[in-house]
Amino acid sequence: MLGLGAMGGSLAARLLDAGHPVTVWNRTAGRDADLVDRGARPGATVANAVTERPLIVACLLRHSSVHETLDPVVDQLRGKALVNLTTTTPNEARETAAWADEHGIDYLHGAILAVPAMIGTADAQVFYSGSRTVFDRHREVFDTWATSIFDGTDAGRASLIDLALLSGMYQMFAGFLHGAAMVGSEGMTATDFAARATPFISAMTGGFAGYAQVVDGGDYTVPGQQSLDFSDLSPIVRASDEQGVNPATVDAVQTLITRQVAAGHGSEGFARIYESFRASETTVGGRR
Repeated sequence: MLGLGAMGGSLAARLLDAGHPVTVWNRTAGRDADLVDRGARPGATVANAVTERPLIVACLLRHSSVHETLDPVVDQLRGKALVNLTTTTPNEARETAAWADEHGIDYLHGAILAVPAMIGTADAQVFYSGSRTVFDRHREVFDTWATSIFDGTDAGRASLIDLALLSGMYQMFAGFLHGAAMVGSEGMTATDFAARATPFISAMTGGFAGYAQVVDGGDYTVPGQQSLDFSDLSPIVRASDEQGVNPATVDAVQTLITRQVAAGHGSEGFARIYESFRASETTVGGRR
């Protein structure tokens, strides 16, 4: 296990709890002390750590740190299985996969959809893509951490799905915090607002399946949808301004609505803003 931050440490601890032999290494000395006390073998160097085991797991800070850590020991990695659980973009995962293939390393990319405290529970999920051989051979190890899902041989696929889900989560949380700031401007606590918001937002997520059917069907005129004309969010923007609250999150959604209305789609369903996110609709750099 290379990398013993909050997540890497939790992964290593879970392996030890399940009875797996584990060698650990971390850039910052001393972070392995608790794990070593629990039975982990300390790797004095990266080279020492990767030489001892057939399965190498990297859970590092960012894509660049993967190469900083592994490039110097690439010869020792030849013939081994490398699972990279570092958060990267899909193309960064593909680049690492190509690098691994060039050096005779069997590569599997993993994306963790969980916080450290969830590791070892059924609620945690880890998506994998790349080498099916590595996934099948070491499935028992992976299943000690979370629900393991194989998403195909394209090494970038797991990262893409993970980051897409995180996008939805962060934007949802940002919307909640924006709402809390609105009512907080006149004294309502965020706790009281959360008590109101939780049942409402939970009920609204039941609409995902319906939106998905509309998007996959490509017909935004299906009866029963809330139209873009009706989905005017400008009152929320104005109310935010009146309360001295930054409307940035909701203003971004309003911009997407306005774009589709201006293109003549006002009578179609709200789900049509999906078209403003599509790659074919973006400009250089993926933004519009």
